[in-house]
Amino acid sequence: MKVALIGVGQAGGKVTERLARFDADMGFEAVQGALAVNSAKPDLQSLEFVDTQLIGADRVNGHGVGGDNELGTEIMQSDIQQVLNGLDGRVTSRADAIFVVAGLGGGTGSGGAPVLVHNLQQIYDIPVYALGILPGQNEGSLYQANAGRSLKTIAREADATLLIDNDSWHEQGESVEGAFDRINDKIAQRVGLLFASGEAVEGVGESVVDSSEVINTLRAGGIATLGYASEVASEDSADNIRTVMTVARQALLTGTSLPNATTADSALLVIAGKPEAIPRKGVEKARSWLEDETGSMQVRGGDFPLESDRLGALVLLGGAERSERLERFMERAREAKEAEERDTDPAEELTDERLENLF
Repeated sequence: MKVALIGVGQAGGKVTERLARFDADMGFEAVQGALAVNSAKPDLQSLEFVDTQLIGADRVNGHGVGGDNELGTEIMQSDIQQVLNGLDGRVTSRADAIFVVAGLGGGTGSGGAPVLVHNLQQIYDIPVYALGILPGQNEGSLYQANAGRSLKTIAREADATLLIDNDSWHEQGESVEGAFDRINDKIAQRVGLLFASGEAVEGVGESVVDSSEVINTLRAGGIATLGYASEVASEDSADNIRTVMTVARQALLTGTSLPNATTADSALLVIAGKPEAIPRKGVEKARSWLEDETGSMQVRGGDFPLESDRLGALVLLGGAERSERLERFMERAREAKEAEERDTDPAEELTDERLENLF
C-alpha cells in the first residue's frame, strides 16, 4: 500500500519520521512522501529524515501553541494553503492513500490535524485517513479534553481513523513519558508492516494481500485498530498451524493498538513470513476464528511474503468504535472538559455535545 504521510504537531512529526525510516530501512518503498508540520520550530529541527514546514509564525513566532488546540485549529486554518502547497510532489499518482498523523492530546496536532484532513478531502480522490495517538490515563486532564474534542472532529472528517492508545504498548510500571521512543518504534513497525502489505518483497505468497484489501477493510469508516504478534516459525509449514492460530489470537486479544476492541464491522488478517512456512490450513482456521470473535462477516485474509525466521500476524479492524476502552477514554475526556468548565454533571453518551467539535 503506497501512502503519503503528513505528521502534524510534535508526536505526529516524530511518528511520521519513524515510519519513513522503518520503510526505508526495510526497503518496502511503501512511503511515497513524508512531511512534518508544526508551529514549534525546535520540534521540527529535531527531525532529520523528513521534510518540515513551520506554520503559525505570525501568531506564535515558532514557539508552539502551548497545548491550546483551538489555537492549533486557527493556525492550521490560516496557513492551510501553505501546507497544501508543500505537498506538491509528495502526494503522487502512485499513492493509494494519505495518512495524517497526530498526537490527539497536544495543541498543534489535535487542533490542526482535523482541519488538514478536511481540506485534503476536498482536493484528493484517494482515501484520507487519520493515524491518531491517544494520551495515556496519566497524561493530565488538558490532554484528555483535547483528545476527546480532536477525536470527535477527526473521526467525522477522515475516511477512517486508526487509533493508537499510548496505554496499550507501554510496559507495566514504566511511565508513558519514558516510553515514548519505544512506543513510537512499535507504531512504526506495526503500521509500517501494514503499509508494506502487497508491496514488492521477497518470495511469492499463495494469496498476497494488496492495498485494496486494506482500503476495503477501512471502508466501514469510524475507528480502526491494529494488532500484531509474532513467534518463531518451524521449517515445516504443517507444524506452523498452531503457531498461526496463536499469533492471530495474541494480535487481536492482547496486541491491539486499542485494547479490548474485538468487535468490528470488518477485519483483515495478514500472516507474514516465508511463503513456504505459512500453512494454508492455519490461515483459514485463523480467519474463521476471527470472524467468530469480531462478529463480522467481512473478514479478509492473505499472506505477506517476508524473509524472516518468525511468523507474524497483523489484524486490522474497521468500524471498531464499539469498544469499552474507547468509551472509557471518552468518559475521561468529558470529565476533564467538565472540570475545566467547573461543571461536574456526568455525561453518559459518546455523542455528548459537551465535547463539541473543534470547527
